[in-house]
Amino acid sequence: MNIFDYTIPASDEEFTTLLEHKNVKIVRIVSSDKLEPKVYIQDEDEWVVVLEGKATILINGEPKILNKWDTLFIPSRTPHEIIDIINGTLWLALHIY
Repeated sequence: MNIFDYTIPASDEEFTTLLEHKNVKIVRIVSSDKLEPKVYIQDEDEWVVVLEGKATILINGEPKILNKWDTLFIPSRTPHEIIDIINGTLWLALHIY
C-alpha cells in the first residue's frame, strides 16, 4: 500500500489500519475540512504525525497547531478535539496499548 494513494472523503475522516501487532496499531487518517465536532477520549496512548496539510487540536483546553511533519503525543484518557483543519490533511497515528 502507498500511504499517499488516497481519496479525500467528502466529509469527516477515513481511517485505514496499516499495521496491528502486539500492543501497537498504525492508522492512516485522511481528513476532510467538514468534520463533525467530536471529542476523543481513548484508552490507549497515541502519537500522531501530520504528513500533509495542517490541523489545530484542542488538548487540555489548549490549541495545538500541527503543520506538515509536526508530531504530537496524546496520553491515554486525554480529551482532544480537532477544531480546525485543512481539507486533505493526512496523518499517521500510532496507538500504543
